[in-house]
Amino acid sequence: MYYSEELIEEIRTRNDIVDVISGYVRLQKKGSSYFGLCPFHNEKSPSFSVSRQKQMYYCFGCGAGGNVFTFLMEYENFTFIEAVKYLAQRAGIELPEEEYSEEARQKADLRSTILEINKIAAKYFYVQLKSERGKQAYTYLKDRELTDATITAFGLGYSNKFSNDLYKYLRGKGYSEEMIRQAGLISTDEKNGVYDKFWNRVMFPIMDVNSRVIGFGGRVMGDAKPKYLNSPETPVFDKSRNLYGLNRARTSRKPYFLLCEGYMDVISLHQAGFTNAVASLGTALTAGHASLIKRYVKEVYLTYDSDEAGTRAALRAVPILRDAGITAKVVRMDPYKDPDEFIKNLGAEEYEKRIGEARNGFMFSIEMLEKDFDMGSPEGKTAFFRETAKRLLEFEDELERENYIEAVASAYRISRESLEKMVAKTAVSAGMAKPVTRPKRAEGKERNKENGILTSQKALLTWMIDDMKMFDQISRYITPEDFTGDIYRRVAELLYDQRKEGELNPAKILNHFTEEEEHREAASLFHTRIKELKTKEEREQALKETILKVKSHSLNTQTMNLDPADMAGLQRLMQEKQKLEDIRRLHISID
Repeated sequence: MYYSEELIEEIRTRNDIVDVISGYVRLQKKGSSYFGLCPFHNEKSPSFSVSRQKQMYYCFGCGAGGNVFTFLMEYENFTFIEAVKYLAQRAGIELPEEEYSEEARQKADLRSTILEINKIAAKYFYVQLKSERGKQAYTYLKDRELTDATITAFGLGYSNKFSNDLYKYLRGKGYSEEMIRQAGLISTDEKNGVYDKFWNRVMFPIMDVNSRVIGFGGRVMGDAKPKYLNSPETPVFDKSRNLYGLNRARTSRKPYFLLCEGYMDVISLHQAGFTNAVASLGTALTAGHASLIKRYVKEVYLTYDSDEAGTRAALRAVPILRDAGITAKVVRMDPYKDPDEFIKNLGAEEYEKRIGEARNGFMFSIEMLEKDFDMGSPEGKTAFFRETAKRLLEFEDELERENYIEAVASAYRISRESLEKMVAKTAVSAGMAKPVTRPKRAEGKERNKENGILTSQKALLTWMIDDMKMFDQISRYITPEDFTGDIYRRVAELLYDQRKEGELNPAKILNHFTEEEEHREAASLFHTRIKELKTKEEREQALKETILKVKSHSLNTQTMNLDPADMAGLQRLMQEKQKLEDIRRLHISID
């Protein structure tokens, strides 16, 4: 942790969560809480709740929740430390200088300087576009039907015909040749010496999710090659982990992204009102891109070029997205080449229709596969279904695979049973299954059981922070050691320590988790969706069953991990199991 626990807690308490979130979401007070439309998913009725008393937020629709740091991490995509710095500045709290190792300090200084240089270069390109020198580039953009507002919003610019103009400008600002080179803005060779990486091109600043310029794309206005030129990899620019337009698309709050191939496609879509469009940066979609997308949406509409290359790119992207847990659909733009051309000719309303008609990614890949076979002959048709069976085996989840078998069978008017048999036979041939009827996997059952245990543990934590009386009732039977997993147990330990001091403050507990994923997981532990229990008897029965489930799982886990020679431990576990039987006979009251 960069900062002390006391300082982080002071920053949190000096930033009232209702005041902070009101800057992003319109809230109305209802009872002791405030409600508004959730900024993390689309909804028409307010289900987003903010509690001033608990200093926590929670959405009853999508399950998002946490403290004021969590909100900024989710909404602004800040790291924990970035959220701390932002809120410290908001509250007028001066932070101490961070202590870096010499190596870490140099690395941070290099990144900071490159970001400074990129920002200056972006402004320089923008000014050049609006000058007499940039008249050709400006005319080119206007001919592409971009408005001045769009040009400004995306910071578009122009690198002029003098091949060392930017270099001289940056040197005049005091930056060294080596630093400008590390920013990826100059090249050197024996013939030309030092010269600008980009010249006589329309410039597209590439920004990270926090709208910092991390690189550039440059497009020629004629037929010169290469048509597009991108910044090289630098300490701030990794094209396989960034997406063009993400800084704007992430705030659209639509439940899906439109994934394009080029800068102009993204810009045209945004100008037409499709503010959730993004594009990979001159490279094919990677697992890194998919992982980045997963942080914002769970569904992607591929709106690639309609030519053969675009189709191949879409086919490659579908399994990458699926492996990341993202549903992919394919938007077809026939008879036009790309979204830019499509919208110019048919308009935004027609494009919206194409989104509604988008093909499921897997079914689209099967349709494209069909073109490789002679479907008019029995041999060709059989070969097609054999290949389809192989692809169906890529679905590890049995229910999902069954659903796609049904969809393929229906689309191609064949018997579902026949296709199921072919899939099973293919699995046997490929060594993926034994030629016997397989029982339901114990592995799957255990995973479901484990998930149920974690849900029960979350339910206990959710109940415990709601009411001190409930906490005291649960803590008679459950200890922090009964919680599975490091984060669960650590949260429980902190909660129990707080109760000893006479308080329950989950918002404060989250301060201890500074790593993004840990913080998000810890925040989720206090917001388990619990089935609505109407009567007191139902609530008491649910509480008792949950306590028994968590305690029983804890004792079973301890028994499995017990050293056979540990007689004292064995004796203790026997006593605990006897207490468990006693609990089964008890009536647990919530009064």
